[in-house]
Amino acid sequence: MFDTLLRVTKRPLYYSEYLQLERLLSCQSPLSAERGEPVHDEYLFIVVHQAYELWFQQILRELDAVLAVFGAATVREKDLGRVVSHLTRVSEILRLLIHQIDVLETMTPLDFLDFRNLLVPASGFQSVQFRLIENKLGLPASSRLNIEGAHYTARLAEEDRLRLEQSEREPGLLAVVDAWLSRTPFLQLGGYDFWREYRSAVEEMLERDRRMIVDNAVLGAEERAAQLRMFDKLAAHFDALFDREKHEALIAKGERRLSHKAFLAALLINLYRDEPILHLPFRFLTQLMDVDETLTTWRYRHALMVSRMIGGRIGTGGSSGGDYLKETAEKHRVFTDLFNLSTFLIPRSSLPKLPPEVERKMSFQYSG
Repeated sequence: MFDTLLRVTKRPLYYSEYLQLERLLSCQSPLSAERGEPVHDEYLFIVVHQAYELWFQQILRELDAVLAVFGAATVREKDLGRVVSHLTRVSEILRLLIHQIDVLETMTPLDFLDFRNLLVPASGFQSVQFRLIENKLGLPASSRLNIEGAHYTARLAEEDRLRLEQSEREPGLLAVVDAWLSRTPFLQLGGYDFWREYRSAVEEMLERDRRMIVDNAVLGAEERAAQLRMFDKLAAHFDALFDREKHEALIAKGERRLSHKAFLAALLINLYRDEPILHLPFRFLTQLMDVDETLTTWRYRHALMVSRMIGGRIGTGGSSGGDYLKETAEKHRVFTDLFNLSTFLIPRSSLPKLPPEVERKMSFQYSG
């Protein structure tokens, strides 16, 4: 009876009302039309950028969910599975944003010029949500590039500037991941000194590699010297891996971001990713790299699109346009340490074999 009464008294939900389409589809107001000379492609420009902001909002929701999980004192295995799902969604959204550039590029540079001057001094640099994404990922303020000599918040409204400054004071994903990795078990494996065994395997590998260069009869003296210099640089990286003080010196120079303990934990997870207990942590670290890589790809595609559209002109916000964007593609990456872990991988055949009690702890166990 209640269901019948509800159906009678409650008006059925309607698709356009649920999505608030009347409001949503009335948010496109081309300036060219307001000035009596409508430009067809300005509407496309607005739609693409509004879609960007909607997707940025969704990315922020996913990142907030991840940060909430890592804000706890411990991260449960099932929570880590949800985190991997959140980050997978972020990567897919970023791939979609790359494809939106393809749509935008159906507008030619000449088409853009028909309304470009109407946009001054507004610019995509003023996207507060995108800056929040960078801060929530953990981009260090010290690593940010200035925009024409000014701080990245200089051209924002006061309310937006304060919002971004607040986000800088909150722990980003890089910081909470560092703390989580530093708590990772298995770094101290009882009486078994894993890092001593690993270092021994590394030294054997490096000596093998060095002999290959020295004994290679095909190499000329100049080429051999160049390869040996590269080898010495690689050996220095391994020295820093085993020496906390050298690692901290790299952090001070901006060449590392993860703490020494966190870096070792991330390496251990990558080396022993086949152990059941490390499957999800490995997928999590892989997803962090996917997000970083896809965001970098979007930045670079954006830079190419800007160069295609305006050439050597100054951007509407007064920046150097494509040059600035290309530079951020490299310098605004966040999880570079995770990419650098590949430097320290050794073949599975050379990995130190874990003692049975350690392997047992890394396996899922079920009691009958």
